[in-house]
Amino acid sequence: MTFPSPHLSRRQMLAASAAVVVAFSAASCTQAESPTPVPTPAGPAPTPSDPWRPLAHLTAEKNWLNDPNGLVYHDGTYHAFYQYNPQGNSWGNMSWGHSTSKDLVHWEQQPVAMEASPDEEIFSGCIVMDKNNASGLGSAETPPMVALYTSAYGKNGALPQGSQAQSVAFSLDNGTTWQKYQGNPVLNLAPTNNNFRDPKITWYEPGRYWVMATVVADAQVVKLFKSTDLLRWEYLSDFSGVGAQGGLWEVPELLHMDVEDSTAKKWVMLLSINPGGIAGGSGMQYFVGEFDGRRFTAENAAAPGAPLTESQWLDHGADYYAANSISGAPGDKPVLLGWMGNWDYAQDVPTTPWRGSMAIPRELTLVRGAKRLELRSAIAGAARETLDRSGEVKSKNLTVGSSPQDLGQEFRGRTQLIELDMDLKSAREAGVLLRHSSSASETGLRISYNKETGSVRVDRSQAGTSNFSGKFSPFHEVALPSPGNKVHLTILLDSSSVEVFAAGGTAVISDTFFPDWDNTGSSAFSMEGDTDFTVTTRGL
Repeated sequence: MTFPSPHLSRRQMLAASAAVVVAFSAASCTQAESPTPVPTPAGPAPTPSDPWRPLAHLTAEKNWLNDPNGLVYHDGTYHAFYQYNPQGNSWGNMSWGHSTSKDLVHWEQQPVAMEASPDEEIFSGCIVMDKNNASGLGSAETPPMVALYTSAYGKNGALPQGSQAQSVAFSLDNGTTWQKYQGNPVLNLAPTNNNFRDPKITWYEPGRYWVMATVVADAQVVKLFKSTDLLRWEYLSDFSGVGAQGGLWEVPELLHMDVEDSTAKKWVMLLSINPGGIAGGSGMQYFVGEFDGRRFTAENAAAPGAPLTESQWLDHGADYYAANSISGAPGDKPVLLGWMGNWDYAQDVPTTPWRGSMAIPRELTLVRGAKRLELRSAIAGAARETLDRSGEVKSKNLTVGSSPQDLGQEFRGRTQLIELDMDLKSAREAGVLLRHSSSASETGLRISYNKETGSVRVDRSQAGTSNFSGKFSPFHEVALPSPGNKVHLTILLDSSSVEVFAAGGTAVISDTFFPDWDNTGSSAFSMEGDTDFTVTTRGL
């Protein structure tokens, strides 16, 4: 969970936090005391008056949304809690919003789960099902959902104003209502710290205890703790001194994963950084290594100060941040939900009355790369099954030379799942142009592969409105591990976002963009030679 301007000094950040507290309205306090909040309806589909709202991604019906928090699957329902401002369309009044889904594509917004007060804002955290009631907060018949979250204290909080510590809340009705634990905070540093946040819990089976990963964000340190009851926490170790160091470290998570096609298992540390990401501003790096129950040790990790290309990145686009796994999700692979935003410009994007969306949920696989173990991302199984059932499949085979070729009416949807195969016979570069106008096919979202550099690029510089921020970077690219003449891309296009999966998901680019409503043209292009295309789309 970041403050809105991560480039500020600590003193400026504290002043910003205090200003947020002062700005609470009487209406906010009244809403927080309401015993029976009225559910907010699910967000509407995109329309000409709301042209950029995604159709297949989680958004709030109105107001600001950022980092996903308590992500949990229980009794056939996916719960996504997230940083939310009930009072406006910019960062502030940090509370936990709540949405639910059966399929990870269609989401229904629920009442605000925990609302901020002048004494305490509800920053990022996680949820686990305490099935054996180890916390004692429920019963054997009604085990509790337990949330660990960061308390950001205001003027009259339990700790000095501006300080952050970890607290507990619990629900006995499947996440509908929440009670705060009377012994909060359950974990604090001495002396108190203003950037101690983002608890995420992993069960460590050999020791039969939970491990919590947290950060001291401005010191680039992950701190690990353990507990058998989710209430009393014992310090284990620190993780620091490797990887990208250019900004705040946030939203850490330890995952225990199988290595594909092997009996081996490894531990993976996910870690967001802001600024200092590979695409500028916000980004997500990861480390693969060992965890012995006390200490995580990264293997083959980039040294601090090394070029960013030496670090391992979960996504090479500008808009993928703070992703963490859904506790209890079906299957044997971690399923992540991430925020589709970048703190360089997130508060300036021109959407209204909502601002902020989540990326499509993804499942992770740990694979052996040429030099080290790597993570591979794919659209999560439940989401992919839903998308595959959502529309009629249309396919086209064509050879493109020096003149771009229109892909036709079937490829004019604002939301599409596209499978793209290209064989660059004699061409240097080839790709597709999406969401371009009928009169100017050179504009639009340009997705291409260059066989000379072996890289995939997403260019949004001519894809629509971009004058809202000078930091809205024009393009992002990633080099493929095994370049050649042929490439396969999976592209999820959704109103104002695109997610491109290449090299079997080991190379991903996620970006937002803001096209005109009427710009729905799609075409294929080839540079300096011929390219064979096979393009399949499923309109959603």
